[in-house]
Amino acid sequence: MLRTLAAALLCASAACGATTATAPPSSTSAAAPAPRPPDPAAVAANELGQIPILMYHRIEAEPSGEYDQTPTKFTAELDRLYTEGYRPITLAQYLTGRIDLPAGTHPVVLTFDDSTRTQLTLTDAGDPAPDCAVGLLEQFHTRHPDFAATATFYINNDPFGDDARALPWLAHHGYDIGAHTATHPNLGHLDATGVQREFVQNLRAIGAALPGTTVHSMALPLGVYPSDRALATAGAWDGTPYTFEAVLLVGANPAPSPVAADLDPAALPRIRSGRGAVPFDSTYWLDWLAAHPAARYTSDGDPDHVSFPRGGTEQVAARWSSAAQPY
Repeated sequence: MLRTLAAALLCASAACGATTATAPPSSTSAAAPAPRPPDPAAVAANELGQIPILMYHRIEAEPSGEYDQTPTKFTAELDRLYTEGYRPITLAQYLTGRIDLPAGTHPVVLTFDDSTRTQLTLTDAGDPAPDCAVGLLEQFHTRHPDFAATATFYINNDPFGDDARALPWLAHHGYDIGAHTATHPNLGHLDATGVQREFVQNLRAIGAALPGTTVHSMALPLGVYPSDRALATAGAWDGTPYTFEAVLLVGANPAPSPVAADLDPAALPRIRSGRGAVPFDSTYWLDWLAAHPAARYTSDGDPDHVSFPRGGTEQVAARWSSAAQPY
């Protein structure tokens, strides 16, 4: 009886030309449209706002200087940044002006000077030690995947304890490398030849470790310009020229938007992050930006447009005028 019923059903299906299989999707089917960014006004977007560029030095259990801090305080600052909607970008990304972050979030640039082992120590297995700055940042990213583990490191020669693995590790994992001179001198005490030699030797050392790498920016040791300030952005020594798109200072205030007309990339301010004993440090400025949210950069979620409240058009640099989107 069961065989007879099955045969009858099969016969009916064949006789009627029925198909029970689902037709494969057409290879020419239109892809689902990409989600549109939200209305800039809905997230109070302001891509003419200020961006904190934070400056770190040594991260160690017993800080020895006012610019240094403990691993606990460093992680606490990352937690504050995350909670308040900041998301890390590199200085190289900042300089492009195309900041690609989710709508409603704010860019922050984490920078590290002097390339010490407290910033990056690699274990025998080739992983960052858990208590160095990179290890702490990577662990934070694991807990918060939408907070990128990235930063810009301003290095001297023989960086990170002269570990040949360090710079390739950073580059491979999406970190940015900047110049900080070969020997960290006070550039104001050097003649023109000495200044240019410091930069070229530093760039040669970076190039030997990372062939083909473009170094976009440099941080002034001690925050001091050479007597001829032009040598901070361009020069040559021993037949090798150098140019930097940006020069970073030591401590000050939040930086302008990279699309702002008043941007001076040859004098980018940074905010010192220390133990709280430094006036106008990161705690001061993060408090200030939290109290003045309209002053900080807030992303519209669309890197191809520059959104800001109506009335700010004159603040947009000429090269970005076609992307301006006031609301």
